[in-house]
Amino acid sequence: MDISFDDLTLAELKTLRTKVDRAIETYEDRKKREALAELEESARKMGYSLAELAELSSAKPRKAVAPKYANSENPAETWTGRGRKPKWVEAALAAGKSLEDLAI
Repeated sequence: MDISFDDLTLAELKTLRTKVDRAIETYEDRKKREALAELEESARKMGYSLAELAELSSAKPRKAVAPKYANSENPAETWTGRGRKPKWVEAALAAGKSLEDLAI
């Protein structure tokens, strides 16, 4: 595509710039729509809808775990015993308490 910019008027150059800016701004959306359409077509050829396939890949919701330990100084601070120890647990252990002392 060869465009001779020297032959265009100022108004034509501004119009061209506006069109190019709009094309750049919408590029990602257009590519995503094309990809979605391609995926939907592939799923349809296999006898599924894309929504059905997306359900399979979504993570199952986690169940809430009951807390096992509570801060004796602030009972609103609790810990399930999973993951990193909260600062208040580390401080209590450093002060000589055991996890059994913090158990609910």
